[in-house]
Amino acid sequence: MSWEAWLSLGTVVLVFIGLAKNVGPADVLLTGGVVLLGLAGVITPFEVFAGFSNQGMLTVAALFIVAAGLRETGVLDAVGGRILGRTQTANGAMLRMTAPVVGMSAFLNNTPVVGLFMPIVTDWCRKHQISPSSLLIPLSYLAILGGTCTLIGTSTNLVVNGLMIKEGLPSMSLFELGYVGLPYAAIGLLYLLLIGRRLLPDRKDLLEQLGESPREFLVDMQIQPGCRLIGQRIQDAGLRRLPGLFLIEITRGDQIIAPVDPDQILREGDYLTFTGVVTTIVDLERIAGLVPIADEAYEAHSVAQRGRRLCEAVISNTSPLIGKTIRDANFRAAYNAAIVAVHRGGSRLKGRIGDIVLRAGDTLLLQTGPHFVSAHRNNPDFYLVSRVEEARPVRHDRASVSTLLLLGLIALMMSGYVPIVLAAFLAAGLMIATRCISPADARQSIDWQTLITIASALGIAQALQKTGAAEVIAHHIFGITEGLGPRGALAAVYLATMIFTELITNNAAAALIFPFAMALAAEGGFDPRPFAMAVAFAASASFATPIGYQTNMMVCGPGGYRFTDFLRVGIPLSLILFLVAIVLVPLIWPF
Repeated sequence: MSWEAWLSLGTVVLVFIGLAKNVGPADVLLTGGVVLLGLAGVITPFEVFAGFSNQGMLTVAALFIVAAGLRETGVLDAVGGRILGRTQTANGAMLRMTAPVVGMSAFLNNTPVVGLFMPIVTDWCRKHQISPSSLLIPLSYLAILGGTCTLIGTSTNLVVNGLMIKEGLPSMSLFELGYVGLPYAAIGLLYLLLIGRRLLPDRKDLLEQLGESPREFLVDMQIQPGCRLIGQRIQDAGLRRLPGLFLIEITRGDQIIAPVDPDQILREGDYLTFTGVVTTIVDLERIAGLVPIADEAYEAHSVAQRGRRLCEAVISNTSPLIGKTIRDANFRAAYNAAIVAVHRGGSRLKGRIGDIVLRAGDTLLLQTGPHFVSAHRNNPDFYLVSRVEEARPVRHDRASVSTLLLLGLIALMMSGYVPIVLAAFLAAGLMIATRCISPADARQSIDWQTLITIASALGIAQALQKTGAAEVIAHHIFGITEGLGPRGALAAVYLATMIFTELITNNAAAALIFPFAMALAAEGGFDPRPFAMAVAFAASASFATPIGYQTNMMVCGPGGYRFTDFLRVGIPLSLILFLVAIVLVPLIWPF
């Protein structure tokens, strides 16, 4: 091999070691590796940064905006509630998401499927105090397995099909891969439920590492006409599962219901008195038709809420609010804001929030305009004024629009009339144009760390191909299989493809190994079709590294995963599916 090939391999080894030892973030290590190869002249500057124009990477970027638009309009909360249902455990959630994830991935590119389900899963994990690390790797793996069930499930299958046609072999039918793909998915799910879940880390996400504020706010919420909670039991409505939340009492006319039984049926007009942490109050606000009623100035309509934010303000000892009840404070006239909830250190507040007499040191949770913090930061009426960063009004009035855009995106992707990347950008652009999400929020929704990681990994893969390093290794692997018979040759094809798909892109691995697989079949006098199918399945079986497949990259950051997490969970799954393929492929497509 040339020195360029050795340098490319050495760079890959160094990056892998750095990832395994958690020396630095994946985007920093991979960017450093690809820039090093560029400085050495192994690849051109254009090739160093070509990954940033890759259609897969750009599709991921657009889908961040689509998913954010669905979150802003409350669609993801509603979908998540229906998909994950009332399940309380990680295993239950994994079972509930299997059918939709595998089913959608069989007909759509895996990347948008994972992009859409990630916020649903992370929200459910936060509400149930379960680490996202227990579900995000399974989400990626299930999407990968779903892609092996049909011809259009992943671009890799289409690449292999194109190579087969070029070789003179009959084209794959739409569901031909399903004979092995469906057992793949079933066995993969069983592995995740029985073995993989024990190997997954129980790692807290960033917000949990920082810790939630222990302060409990008292808030009164009213069920308004049309609210989805009407007619539901407390238990079924999910009001007993939110972290840091306690439903103190229900006021129904002149009747006060306390303590509240989990089987109590909710009715229109009920006043619900809760005590809970700030993030819980934010979750309650996102339920359409459930609004705080401490202050008549509160704007409940989603259009009016659009420019509003949640802020916290601590009452000073010179504030004119001291000694007044919240109902009589006339807070809107004085500060152009509405009181949502109140916290008093050292004691749990009781009774109706509107009757509470304010004291110095009380913390108010406020619905404010966008400039409240800057306007009142130095106001002597407050000790401290700060913004609640995670709080953003839900645009319920745009929910139907964002749902139509999502369905349109899925239809375009399935039709094949419009390239996936253009369909994703069209949907993202329409999310902004129809005011499902603001331009500023759309920019903030993009996870640049994930995009840089994907683009840099593509640059390193280009170096391995350009220098011939990947081809030399493939030759050595196939040299070992001489004399092992058709099943041994098939095993070598699968293993070689599986290894290369972890080092370079899945499409590149399939394109690289395919000609060697055909040559091996020809030399042994075997039917080439089972070898082509082995390449298709192995190229998609990327479970052992985060850089092997885009969906693994996508879940790496939000799940707080390390490189070794993928090795620990993914290698056993890869080996199990290798054995499944070696048994089933020759049965479906005989030698």
